[in-house]
Amino acid sequence: MKISKIPRVAAWYFCFAALASLFAIAPAFAQKAYDPGASDGEIKIGNIAPYTGWGSQYASIARAEAAYFHMINDRGGINGRKINFISVDNASDPSKSRDLARKLVEEDQVLLIFSSIGTEGNLAIRDYMNENKVPQLFVQSGSAAFDDPARFPWTMGFFATFQSEGLAYAKYILQTKPGAKVGVLYANDDAGKEYLAGVQDGLGDKASAMIVKEISYQIADKTLDPQIAALKDSGADVFLNFSIGPFATQTIRKAYDLGWHPLQFIPNASLSIAAFLDPAGLEKSAGIITNARSKGWMSPRAQSDPAVREFLDWMRKYNAQASLRDQDNVAGYERAQTLVEVLKKCGDNLTRANVMKQAASLDLELGMLRPGIKIKTSATDYQPIRQLFLIQFDGREWIPFGGVIRF
Repeated sequence: MKISKIPRVAAWYFCFAALASLFAIAPAFAQKAYDPGASDGEIKIGNIAPYTGWGSQYASIARAEAAYFHMINDRGGINGRKINFISVDNASDPSKSRDLARKLVEEDQVLLIFSSIGTEGNLAIRDYMNENKVPQLFVQSGSAAFDDPARFPWTMGFFATFQSEGLAYAKYILQTKPGAKVGVLYANDDAGKEYLAGVQDGLGDKASAMIVKEISYQIADKTLDPQIAALKDSGADVFLNFSIGPFATQTIRKAYDLGWHPLQFIPNASLSIAAFLDPAGLEKSAGIITNARSKGWMSPRAQSDPAVREFLDWMRKYNAQASLRDQDNVAGYERAQTLVEVLKKCGDNLTRANVMKQAASLDLELGMLRPGIKIKTSATDYQPIRQLFLIQFDGREWIPFGGVIRF
């Protein structure tokens, strides 16, 4: 059977037509997609932090994030785009957060709001962010309220919940001091009640017998001395001290000065040596237990880890004014790293919907997270970190013990 040849002119025509068709289609594949806050040269990121007011120590997290983004910009940005990090002060007043969020979104035109600090402030802006379909990403709060993708698909938390912390402490108490008399101090707000619920769940049917005193405080309280005196008088030999930040400083000091030396636990939010334990007195803080997710970085042994050396090099070059003994610096470092990975995954599709899509499909290991702890999300799981481990303060530094606990 004879196969006829295509005439040479016709062959050239078909090749040209095919190439023309390819080039006509190519721009569709390469087309960029932007929402407000993104462009060829820039990505605007909003943040709300307490630079002033009672919670001002936590602003070191936002400063660390700004320093990390500075490093990324020095390296050329994300896919050629520089990060414009717009961080504003709510003066530790959650009632100011909604107006600040509105300004960031409507006037500053940010692509998303990232790592805003505090449970109540984030709850105050959650409805607004979801109504306007703007990502409220990696919230700086351990509240389980921020893992609710069915009702709030534009809001995502970051680390193990307050309830998980309370649960971990309760399980440890049952294992090591099953006959303990437990006193609990907690803030009279959503976060404080979550800590308390975790303890009650962890102790189970022994909770009513083991908990001898539960007492709350208000953020407006000038002193927590009456609460500490009442807990001491209850006969408690275990103190679940769920006070936050400067309140933890005050209560650690007061318990010691009253001659009350129970086995004491504090929340992850209060573990900064520089911000909270130094002012309380290091000798008064010795023996306290809390929880963490990240590696240590102060000891020579820890500094043999390449990821730790990379963190320390970054601190020296980009965050030199901050204290190496402030654990909030690593918190900001890890959050900023995670956001950068999300934005890299977005490529040239920098829409708010794609930001959330990429944030909800993470399977990420960070160098400063302890082995066994990773960032993993899905469309139905908005709690990126579900692990922690316990650490105890020896009067100078935090010492880890036990394995990774998963929730």
